[in-house]
Amino acid sequence: MSRIFGKIAQMGYVVRDIDTEMSRWINQGIGPWFYVHEVQTDFFRYRGVDSPAKFGVALANSGDMQIELIQPRDDAPSLYKEFLDSGREGLQHIAYWTEDYQALYDRAIGLGYEVGHEGSIGGELGRFAYLDTEQTFGHVIEISDISGPKGLFFQYIREVAADWDGSDPIRGEVDKLR
Repeated sequence: MSRIFGKIAQMGYVVRDIDTEMSRWINQGIGPWFYVHEVQTDFFRYRGVDSPAKFGVALANSGDMQIELIQPRDDAPSLYKEFLDSGREGLQHIAYWTEDYQALYDRAIGLGYEVGHEGSIGGELGRFAYLDTEQTFGHVIEISDISGPKGLFFQYIREVAADWDGSDPIRGEVDKLR
């Protein structure tokens, strides 16, 4: 438990082939996966500059821990592309969720954390920021607002995973991330 951020809620993996990675996790008994080929963001900024970055996302839970797979869909600037361009693939971030996003964001900035990229999915209550902590920790820290529909969707994913019998392992295009 972090005294600053709370408990780790998600591990985020940046991958080159999201379909292959979902299959690997399914073979480990993790699922079902809720998959969006191309997430629609309200805005996305990389190092303070607007970026048209496109990416696919797949989400599943293992107990209370959410696993996120992210695949960049273009060459627009993002920490995801930066990560892959450095020759890596795999765990890129850990995420902390909050229902008081602005307070946590302000606290992190006040403590000297720098935003690598940030954006919003599904409106004001869908904000997220990736703090550039890679040189310190070897991964990035994400903070994410779960006070709105995104939080309800994440709860649903956790509940479905708890009783998952292995059927319908990839739930296809979902509209709930928009």
